[in-house]
Amino acid sequence: MLIDTSISSQIYIEDCETCCNPIQLNYTSLGGEIIFFDAISIEQ
Repeated sequence: MLIDTSISSQIYIEDCETCCNPIQLNYTSLGGEIIFFDAISIEQ
């Protein structure tokens, strides 16, 4: 998975590359570095 650190804060849902279940990703970046990252499984 690739994260665009030029965006300061983002929440989005992406499918897991292994099991295809959706994952909610939440991250914050500052100066091109990730300062907060959270991934929550959204089991269906």
